[in-house]
Amino acid sequence: MLPTLSDILSTARVVSLPLTSRFRGIDTREVMLFEGPAGWTEFSPFLEYDDEESSAWLAAAIDFGWTPAPAIFRSSIRVNATLPAVAAQDVAAVLDRFPGCRTIKVKVAEPGQTLADDVARVAAARKYLGPEGRIRLDANGGWNVDEAEHAIHAIAPYDLEYVEQPCPTVDELADIRTRVKYMGMPIAADESVRKSSDPLEVARAKAADLLVIKAQPLGGIRRALDIAAQAGLPVVVSSALETSVGISMGAYLAAAVPELAYDCGLATVSLLASDVTEDSLVPVAGSIDVRRVVPSLALLDAHAADPVRTAWWTARLERCYALLPA
Repeated sequence: MLPTLSDILSTARVVSLPLTSRFRGIDTREVMLFEGPAGWTEFSPFLEYDDEESSAWLAAAIDFGWTPAPAIFRSSIRVNATLPAVAAQDVAAVLDRFPGCRTIKVKVAEPGQTLADDVARVAAARKYLGPEGRIRLDANGGWNVDEAEHAIHAIAPYDLEYVEQPCPTVDELADIRTRVKYMGMPIAADESVRKSSDPLEVARAKAADLLVIKAQPLGGIRRALDIAAQAGLPVVVSSALETSVGISMGAYLAAAVPELAYDCGLATVSLLASDVTEDSLVPVAGSIDVRRVVPSLALLDAHAADPVRTAWWTARLERCYALLPA
């Protein structure tokens, strides 16, 4: 049963947090936080998402704040560093914020950049990690099939773990997976899972070797676990540039996955210049703990969004709430 709208809004706070580097085309991250009986939770769909898509994020936030977390298999999660589409000379400074991480997810196919920029960034990441670390690419669907094939061949010499969402559609993913299968190059699906009306389509089409699952976009921990179980593919649990409160939700999801073969993309608090807690969920020796997070009132005040943005988020929550099943 849903909590009332007034129950949610009674503790709701909207914050605007600066990023250390431009990421996904933004320099600040706005989120809404509120507290339920089970603890603090986060509602933070990106600004461009429509109400229908954003309502899944609200369902996840309510689930995490009003329902006890499911049984877990582990108390800490190995995490990967996330490298935005920065210049090669800035790679080391970014990666220093992810101590002990043995895996780097490198953003590629950034609008306005070239394949040469991607190659230089990956080369710098490999130099930073050394020969034994793991490098995975994330193109966010930025290539067509021919571009993806060309880019994968160009970057493969740097020893890639997998390539995430190289192309936007399921058909294109299936095509590129066929083209690079002889190379032993796994293809991961992210947007084709979390943005699809049918998140299992990519598995049925045999368009990916593994799935990236995220708690908020998929409607909560339990729904994400159900999708993973039905898909029958290995999963990587990842985040959506959340505060430590949102990352806590992702950590509980990762802890509840029975088999977790890949380091998880749950270290993105390190991309924020500020957080909502003094005890942030950032990597220590390459891992984060599985725990609830309580925001600091002082930090909530220090980073409070202005009244116009707070009103915008409140109206958004009300519209999304109206879309949820009773």
